[in-house]
Amino acid sequence: MKNLIPALLLSPWCLVSLPQAVFSSNPETKTDSKAKSAWVYPGKDGKLVYQTTPAGDKIMDFSHAGYMGGGVALPVVPVKKTVKSTGVSDATELIQSAINEVASLPVSEGFRGAILLEPGVYNCSGTITIDVDGLVLRGSGCGKEGSVLKMNGDKHSAIVIGKGRNRASSAESVTKTTISDKYVPSGSKSFTVADSKGFAAGDLIEIRKPVTKAWVHFMEMDNMVRDGKSQTWIREGSTVDTRRTISSIKGNKITVDVPLSDSFDSTYADPTGTLVVKVQPSDQVSQSGVENLHIQAPPAEVSHEQSLYNALRINGRDCWAKNLLIEETMNSVGANGSRITLEDIRITRTVPNVGGSKPAEFAPNAGQILMNRCSSHGDNIWHVGTGAGVAGPIVMLNCTFSGTGHIEGHQRWTTGILLDNCQIPEGVIALKNRGSMGSGHGWGSAWSVVWNCNAKSNVVQQPPGAYNWLIGSTGTNIPTARPFDKSPTLPLGISDSPGVKVMPESLYLKQLEERLGKQALRNIGY
Repeated sequence: MKNLIPALLLSPWCLVSLPQAVFSSNPETKTDSKAKSAWVYPGKDGKLVYQTTPAGDKIMDFSHAGYMGGGVALPVVPVKKTVKSTGVSDATELIQSAINEVASLPVSEGFRGAILLEPGVYNCSGTITIDVDGLVLRGSGCGKEGSVLKMNGDKHSAIVIGKGRNRASSAESVTKTTISDKYVPSGSKSFTVADSKGFAAGDLIEIRKPVTKAWVHFMEMDNMVRDGKSQTWIREGSTVDTRRTISSIKGNKITVDVPLSDSFDSTYADPTGTLVVKVQPSDQVSQSGVENLHIQAPPAEVSHEQSLYNALRINGRDCWAKNLLIEETMNSVGANGSRITLEDIRITRTVPNVGGSKPAEFAPNAGQILMNRCSSHGDNIWHVGTGAGVAGPIVMLNCTFSGTGHIEGHQRWTTGILLDNCQIPEGVIALKNRGSMGSGHGWGSAWSVVWNCNAKSNVVQQPPGAYNWLIGSTGTNIPTARPFDKSPTLPLGISDSPGVKVMPESLYLKQLEERLGKQALRNIGY
């Protein structure tokens, strides 16, 4: 598929030397232009055909992941303030003052402006914060002649976009109802409610999957023990929430903008049922980003729980980070919120993490997040690890990970992850039951897909009542029991066309092209 090839494998902003493994291909991977998945494949008219489970579930349309909901080019924001490196011992305040100055400007065509850091080294002992809409911190590149944020001082994050971990809030909204369907399949965009009165197209809603005793028992998550103590997977009485915007309403049938990454089964929803609640958007930063920077921390051979430095935290909507080289940080990039693109971000760590607990170098804990052409290099790490209860789509596209680290749907029922043409030749892709590991992480992910990827090995398992798929990918899918248990061996997920790539070559790009056309591919560099 010709359009899979990135238009820019390395941005001209960041011509740097990276580990050779980052760009190596797998010589054992077979490509067959006629091979196709039984679950998603091009029909006679070229349009994708989806197989459903007996209950009606299907692989979701992941194309809504990314800035502005996918297929939209990252903006080029005009420079309003330039900062020159002065060689001072601490440039944190110098940069923050420039940000504050531009932050006071009015928004014009959606943006306040960009702050440009001229080439040079900027020593920073504190966090640089962007907490307003429409503002970009831009370096002059992340190569030798670029802009370097050199971290020092006490423990901190180099850059934070956002105002904290804000969520949409219902404020105990009186506009609520329950799903009346007996079963809503994963991948659906529509469902029926008991009463649609008070809801309208354009409303932001939360679909609240109840964590009941019956569901926890069905998931076999009520018998976990570690060190003689019972472990709690997800607390009974809580909910796992999916946020969507209503596209249309016909009678009591609601259609939402983005397919549902989870299923909703009334069998396990009593006594409350699955609530649908109208909520108000939270006050999150939007239309802000970080670009073309080198973030460098001093090497430190410590546990990630003691680590001094993180690189980037984003909590916003329609935000982005692109063309970043990040060295020696831990738990380096975290993203919360929604509709976020991380593009051409390269994380390298030469000093090992100490201990059994591992840092997550990328933590994509946002709905509709796209990691495009990102990479991580290091040992004893999670290259990518998701948190708890995030409703996807979460997409890793053309990403490469070298070293012995793993990629995991890490804990507590995150749904709708896609690894698309990703390379992790020395490590493991795991969509599995982590049991009592951590603090009782249990089933970490469901309704997730590994598509045309290359790994040393995989642990892709099938949760009760749900599916995970390993399609067109290399690496043996290893049967295992739940951690700390000798038996039983847990069921493996769907393995389809092992070792032979299927068409379309990229599921995400094909889905995006079908939804928005070829221009959407060009917009994101394909």
